[in-house]
Amino acid sequence: MPKLVFLISVVLFVSSCVTPPPNNQGNLCAVFDQYPKWYDYAAAAQEKWGTPKQTLMAFVKQESSYRSHAKPPFKWFLVIPLGRGSSAKGYAQAQNPVWSEYENERGALFRGRTDMKDALDFIGWYNHRTNKRLGISKWNPKEMYLAYHEGHGGYRSGSYNKKPQLLKVADKVAKTSDAYGTQLATCEARLRCRQWYKFWPFCS
Repeated sequence: MPKLVFLISVVLFVSSCVTPPPNNQGNLCAVFDQYPKWYDYAAAAQEKWGTPKQTLMAFVKQESSYRSHAKPPFKWFLVIPLGRGSSAKGYAQAQNPVWSEYENERGALFRGRTDMKDALDFIGWYNHRTNKRLGISKWNPKEMYLAYHEGHGGYRSGSYNKKPQLLKVADKVAKTSDAYGTQLATCEARLRCRQWYKFWPFCS
């Protein structure tokens, strides 16, 4: 009985540490108002890698619905669990092999797929490689998402052309990015200059 109580306590403690998804995922200003540090993380990733903030956040919305510990669902054969469809995990749904590449290049210390700062940096890093390897503009969210989903080899082979549902999802990501960009234009100055020490001419 004491062991059961301990396990329940651990589960409750871990659950309390998980950041809940934003209340209004359809409005990027509302997302950043609820979690202001996310704006800072997106801004840092854009400055480092070049993918616009609205596209970074549109990727996260599509991949995980802003759930920090999101994983693919279990596959079943009748009542027998066969495991998850992939090793994807976290806000960006990064899989083990490419996350290992990211860690090796960026440094593994204290990086995690359940951390929004690292997830946005990962997406920016991957999209930067996509731009270098495939020539896709970082301002083209649809094609960037197709390369993100299929991998660079899959994109080169045109594998997405045989996946009509994926093409619809990529269109959805592009529309979300466009909407997010329009929304962000109305609130970015406030978000960027929200700290007391950020004032003109040091913040504009």
